[in-house]
Amino acid sequence: MTALETGVDQSAPEFAGNRAAMLDKLAELDAEHAKAVAGGGEKYTARHRKRGKLLARERIELLVDADAPFLEFSPLAAWGTDYQVGGSVVTGIGVIEGVECVLVASDPTVRGGSSNPWTLKKNLRAMEIAMGNRLPLVNLVESGGADLPAQKEIFIPGGKMFRELTRLSAAGIPTIALVFGNSTAGGAYVPGMSDHVVMIKERSKVFLGGPPLVKMATGEESDDESLGGAEMHARVSGLADYYALDEQDAIRIGRRIVARLNWRKHGPAPSAPAPEPLYDAEDLLGIVPTDLKVPFDPREVLARVVDGSDFDEFKPGYGSSLVTGWARVHGYPVGVLANAQGVLFSTESQKATQFIQLANQTDTPLIFLHNTTGYMVGREYEQAGMIKHGAMMINAVSNSTVPHISLLIGASYGAGHYGMCGRAYDPRFLFAWPSAKSAVMGPQQLAGVLSIVARQAAEGAGREYRDEDDAAMRAAVEQQIEAESLPMFLSGRLFDDGVIDPRDTRTVLGICLSAIHNGPVAGSNDFGVFRM
Repeated sequence: MTALETGVDQSAPEFAGNRAAMLDKLAELDAEHAKAVAGGGEKYTARHRKRGKLLARERIELLVDADAPFLEFSPLAAWGTDYQVGGSVVTGIGVIEGVECVLVASDPTVRGGSSNPWTLKKNLRAMEIAMGNRLPLVNLVESGGADLPAQKEIFIPGGKMFRELTRLSAAGIPTIALVFGNSTAGGAYVPGMSDHVVMIKERSKVFLGGPPLVKMATGEESDDESLGGAEMHARVSGLADYYALDEQDAIRIGRRIVARLNWRKHGPAPSAPAPEPLYDAEDLLGIVPTDLKVPFDPREVLARVVDGSDFDEFKPGYGSSLVTGWARVHGYPVGVLANAQGVLFSTESQKATQFIQLANQTDTPLIFLHNTTGYMVGREYEQAGMIKHGAMMINAVSNSTVPHISLLIGASYGAGHYGMCGRAYDPRFLFAWPSAKSAVMGPQQLAGVLSIVARQAAEGAGREYRDEDDAAMRAAVEQQIEAESLPMFLSGRLFDDGVIDPRDTRTVLGICLSAIHNGPVAGSNDFGVFRM
């Protein structure tokens, strides 16, 4: 065993201060999550219940196996916009009859479940996760289609949702639609393009155009049932494969469909047993400093996440501001790249490049723990080849084919965000801690750069550049960048898959790794040209 040792002192004032600050952030996070859970609010929730219907999360709870976890994606979608927090849809991974599935549930308490731009983004991300990890997709449908005032942002990109349904099916990944209410206009193509469709007696309404539109378009008089009711689709059109008597029956049938998929994972199984870490996950609340300029040792995080706190470090004496090494999480082998002192130098870049190649050679998934201010700048480092060495690392990350999981625990700035497999580099999953921040650079640095540029421009034009104007500009820029680099802002724009409690890190990683292994896990030897 090569178990990590800990230097954390729970009695230290710094630890207590970090813990208190993290708990405050988690309380803010809980308040925002509560807005998503509340959906359209008491009025529309009460109206929905009066109709004898279950809420979106209640449907999910009945659908997944008893006591099985549900890993929700992007619960803060649309945060900071005019749309309801949560994006009017619930998405995530849940286990149904022992099979990990991606679930997408419309929230009919928010404008009848109609889709706004954030609903679309969440749907597409859920499909991306289903495709990338070979997970069956289950749609729990009750939607009036596009939110018409926002049609200009939905109509053209929205077609991709239906395309992805057909691509999932073509890839042999089952798609299932449980229709709980309206599925109209473009929304009718969700059941129309799914492999398995369940409709509910006197509840499901699936048509391209409802009675008013049909009347306007053709002059034909019709009613909901004859035009698109469950019985019509089960007996006449054939769109419904199963006819359920009520919502609970539809959920029962949905579970039986998954049970009959004969689903098998293509990736290797985890080793058993998977020993718990030697140290308490509760300590994770006090490890990250409130000031991200203060470095912290990522080994303290790993000691509370990986199996048995067992970690074989790779090149420990070389490129020391990046920790690399091998471990297991819930029995799954992983390679870890974790920022230690923030800055990535040439040595760290070369070390990362070799390590990523080794992980691909052994078909080992990679976990990236972000706390970086980016690649080092300055004459000495530029002359030593910082650009080409950073490019080597980014090349390796870009062309690596083993699954990647990214976790932002501290700063994630500049090209360092790219080199550590940020969102644009397609990690299978990306989560953040409440302590994380991400932007092109730190607020003070960015404001300082703008100040220098503005001062030089004024001097070049022969204009006076007043210090008080400069101070006001810098303060405004710093405030803006600080706000735009915070986890809730970034998560609201789906730049991650959710902000998680640090204490849940091991569980979240375990769920992700298990989901990943539904598909084959294979590395690559094709990395293009590395500049030497």
